[in-house]
Amino acid sequence: MSKIIAIFNQAGGVAKSTLTLNLGYSLSQLQQKVLLVDIDPQASLTTFLGLEPSELDQTLYHSILHDAPLPIHSIHGLDLVPANIDLSGAELELVTADLRDLRLKDALEPVEGKYDYILLDCPPSLGILSYISLVAATHVLVPIQTHYKALRGTELLLKTVSRVKKKPNKSLALAGFIPTLYDSRTSQDTLSLQAIKEQLSPLAPVFDPIPRSIAFADAVQAHLPLALYQPKHPTISLLNNIAQALLLR
Repeated sequence: MSKIIAIFNQAGGVAKSTLTLNLGYSLSQLQQKVLLVDIDPQASLTTFLGLEPSELDQTLYHSILHDAPLPIHSIHGLDLVPANIDLSGAELELVTADLRDLRLKDALEPVEGKYDYILLDCPPSLGILSYISLVAATHVLVPIQTHYKALRGTELLLKTVSRVKKKPNKSLALAGFIPTLYDSRTSQDTLSLQAIKEQLSPLAPVFDPIPRSIAFADAVQAHLPLALYQPKHPTISLLNNIAQALLLR
């Protein structure tokens, strides 16, 4: 059975799409078949992998609103269901759609047996698209910036996860928290990381922090996972460790 992991944080700028791409690649290097699903109208993940969202005729929008088969593109050993700005309209259309909570779950069902992992790159909001992602997921993985405000914001996120667990997806589990954009040279980041570990580790594993690095932006500009762009970058081992841990969840 596929593990469907929603990479979810209602805050923007936490390196969510970057993490989705690079964790997906790490899992693929562990001989796992991986599907990435871009559920963000901003389509960052789609762009990161070298597709031009405005030129796509078929995206996730058509699958969740019009029951079209998932449009799957194969890039760098990963499969991707792309997004574009059409998904912003989906937020409104889903309000009155029949069985809206299950739209993404139903769209994924025909391909689940082909993949070991399906990673859902959720939008930075607590709206309907994030909600249907949590309904479809087996696990939630939370990237969290090593900043005091980011830690405070997790309360709303956890309430949303709890709400989904009460009714539409009782088996939903927290896979862990990944501190991101960490700068060990600043006392604020160091103190925030300590607070994240103290407050969140009772709920789920808190993985080693992913440091802030210009290499991620350079790799994105080249439309490559970091491991292909700069194979000896020290962060790759951190990503591989998280991928290994996910295999055991």
